[in-house]
Formats: sequence, C-alpha cells, structure tokens
Amino acid sequence: MTDISGHPLRLRVAHLDPHRPNSFALRPDADTRAAIAQELDLIGLPRLGFEGQVRATSGEAWELQGTLTARVTQACVVTLKPVKTTLETQARRLYTPHLAMPEGDEVEMPDDELEPLGQFIDVSAVMVEELALALPEYPRAEGADLGNPAKDEEPGADTRRPFAGLDQLLRGKD
Repeated sequence: MTDISGHPLRLRVAHLDPHRPNSFALRPDADTRAAIAQELDLIGLPRLGFEGQVRATSGEAWELQGTLTARVTQACVVTLKPVKTTLETQARRLYTPHLAMPEGDEVEMPDDELEPLGQFIDVSAVMVEELALALPEYPRAEGADLGNPAKDEEPGADTRRPFAGLDQLLRGKD
C-alpha cells in the first residue's frame, strides 16, 4: 500500500465519540498524490479528496461513509494518449468486531463493505482502495478506434475460416 505519510488518517477507535458522527476530510498533497498515481499506474492525479464521517452503529460496529472525488489521467488503451477523467463515488464500510475471517480451500467471500474492527480505522487506505475501484478499466481517448478487423482483410478473404490456409503455410507452400 502507498505510504501516504504526508496526510495519513488513521482513526483510533477508542478515541471516537460513539454518540455523534466523527467527521473526516482528507486532501493529499502533491507528493502523496504522485505516489498514489505511481502505485495505480496513472499518468497523473491532479486532484484527490475524501470526505465523510464515521459513526457508531448497533452491535459495537462502526460505519464509515464518505465521498471520494478525483481527477485522474490515464493512458488510452488504444492510442496511449492521456485520458482525463473526473470521478465521484460513494464509499461505505462497516467495521465489526464480530467478523470472522474465512478459512479453508473453498470459502464464500464476505460482503465487500464488511471489515474486521481493529484498533484503527484507516481512512487513507479506504481512499486509495476506492480510487482504484472507481478507475475506468479501459480508458479511451476521444475518437480512438480499434478498427474493424473484417474490413481490414484482403478482398476475397474468407473470414469464416480464419485458419483455412494454415496447413499450406506450415508446409512452406504459398
């Protein structure tokens, strides 16, 4: 995980007020954003913010709710040109002391929003994780096109049998 020592935000559970929401606002500096961008293989991360609150819920659990906003620059999957994207996503985590970690070869994965409750709630780690999940998987520059492979074939080529001449090619015949 990225070292965001410039603006770490780990909330000690014992210091949280269980009777009211505990607000947080995280805005990493330029060096921290550069480190996060490098970890996530981004060209740039000019803006990143994560704001929300942590509040006590029933059963000794704590709920984190927040809004992640970011401006990211990624490489286009077709042309490698920079693609700028503005992101805004909602984050929610429920930290519970009653969550058992799965064991064995085949396990059912617990809910993505459930986390085991420890001494700290690492808001910085949630921010980086939510950013990674919100990134477009295949960013494309405007007008970028992979082309139509069938259209690029030679006239008269049989596209229904793509390996039709392979045996002749392998035998050295043309």
